[in-house]
Amino acid sequence: MIQGASPSNGSDGLPAGSGDGLWQACVDQLAQELPEQQFNTWIKPLTATVAEDLSRVVVLVGNRFKLDWIRAQYAHRISSILHQMYGQPVHLELAITPKEPSIRSRSLPYSQELESLPESLIGLEESPPNGPRTRLNTALTFDSLVEGTANRMARAAAMHVATMPGQLYNPLFIYGGVGLGKTHLVHAVGNKLLAERPDAKVLYIHAEQFVSDVVKAYQRKTFDEFKERYHSLDLLLIDDVQFFANKERTQEEFFNAFEALLAKKSHIVMTSDTYPKGLTDIHERLVSRFDAGLTVAIEPPELEMRVAILISKARNEGTEMPEEVAFFVAKNVRSNVRELEGALRKILAYSRFNQKEISIQLARDALRDLLSIQNRQISVENIQKTVADYYKIKVADMYSKKRPASIARPRQIAMYLAKELTQKSLPEIGELFGGRDHTTVLHAVRKITAERLQLTELNQQLHVLEQTLKG
Repeated sequence: MIQGASPSNGSDGLPAGSGDGLWQACVDQLAQELPEQQFNTWIKPLTATVAEDLSRVVVLVGNRFKLDWIRAQYAHRISSILHQMYGQPVHLELAITPKEPSIRSRSLPYSQELESLPESLIGLEESPPNGPRTRLNTALTFDSLVEGTANRMARAAAMHVATMPGQLYNPLFIYGGVGLGKTHLVHAVGNKLLAERPDAKVLYIHAEQFVSDVVKAYQRKTFDEFKERYHSLDLLLIDDVQFFANKERTQEEFFNAFEALLAKKSHIVMTSDTYPKGLTDIHERLVSRFDAGLTVAIEPPELEMRVAILISKARNEGTEMPEEVAFFVAKNVRSNVRELEGALRKILAYSRFNQKEISIQLARDALRDLLSIQNRQISVENIQKTVADYYKIKVADMYSKKRPASIARPRQIAMYLAKELTQKSLPEIGELFGGRDHTTVLHAVRKITAERLQLTELNQQLHVLEQTLKG
């Protein structure tokens, strides 16, 4: 529900005469900034009405819970992006989507207080892509997942689960950084199982929604219904279990559901941003359950895989991307699939708005800001040299196996700065520090992060190093 708008002179090149261009540009920017699962859960379902002069945007949200969450977590950033895109302040309002089609289909007057609509007009439940029974996105399948060395083992394990649930690899725990395809993979498991067993009880859910369901069961005293829903599944797919941290009752209920499902030989597939033992503020008994099946990592995609992803996703958008352009983009966008998709969206939009064929020069123009940032990026090698000079050790000590505190401490600080100041993944950083495992890098990052908050001297040292590196 996006209303048209008058021509814009926004600094970011919005298409003239399009309020939908303003809102879509905002959504595209959020897609690049947010983890894939957060974007798909909270931002993608939103619709908006835009005033004719682009000065006011009303964002429509499915229900009161989501409205409060969007206001608390995302409203400030949405306002900031709209301001940036339009070139002047844009008044943002949040409103609950009317349930009745007659209201949904007509333009809403901006003077109306949309948040005070009667309960009978409020859509209380989300309508997932293929119905409320599964919450699965039917577009996310094994066929649409580009395979490479970065995800081959995880894909093979997921395929096995989809074809033989309840047997090996239960639970299946998939971990990796944001935007690497974990969510795609778990949806693919659910879609594959349902294609072979349409009567199977399958549910995909984000950990945040599970937390919300626990809260609602408490408020409404409906725990019998809650348990019936979760304990009767054949396959539970749950994203980002790290969100259970510090939520005692949620962890208790998930443990109960976990035990009930395993007892009836149902399958559980989970994703996280770290391996099970790397999770913090999660009960040990849950961590041990997570670690009892198969744990597999998804790594950042290699160059050839990034090229294949770009060509495949462009084709899905009805556009053929020349291979040389895909190579150019893939060489400059290396961290994850989500950033690749963001770069592709910019290129496609730039091509359509300017009515030009896709070429390396067009890609260079469309990604001008991104390439500028890439060119200014700090290298891990420079970080290692700067830290070594500061703490009066040899650069070679950064790669060595020596472990005295006088060397190990600066090495951990260099790993921390590499994670903070570069786009390198944990495995890539570990490789540049003498072939160390990514868990060693993760430990260093968490250790220095915690100590920086407690030790004034360390914080001052890090500040000096950061300013030196940033020039």
